[in-house]
Amino acid sequence: MDDAGNSNKVRSHRDLIVWGLAMDLTVEVYKLAKVLPKDELYRLTAQVTRAVVSVPANIAEGNGRGSRREDAHFCSVAKGSLMETETLVMLMERLSYVSSQQTRVVHELIQRVSKMITSLRARLLDSPN
Repeated sequence: MDDAGNSNKVRSHRDLIVWGLAMDLTVEVYKLAKVLPKDELYRLTAQVTRAVVSVPANIAEGNGRGSRREDAHFCSVAKGSLMETETLVMLMERLSYVSSQQTRVVHELIQRVSKMITSLRARLLDSPN
């Protein structure tokens, strides 16, 4: 079953819509990180890029583990990294490094990915191995 609820066989994490959206989110956050001040390179820039990369990476790792329980665990880790990313993007706005206009797409993707991870995790835990 893919993360959209279809009965299509998931052969790889690349078949998951949520993974693709998490990759899109990663690209958008990297674009935002490019406009941060240079003195944030080893602080906020490094932190937000590490956090956002962790989202699709953990979705992929969980999918590759071979058990629903482990997959669900890595969905939880991905969700935590997603919330960390959201917090750091909000901090970037509060520090006036970026505007809410610049972060609109990022926040929309965060909402979509969050809902999809929650749904995927619930289905993984509700289904027998």
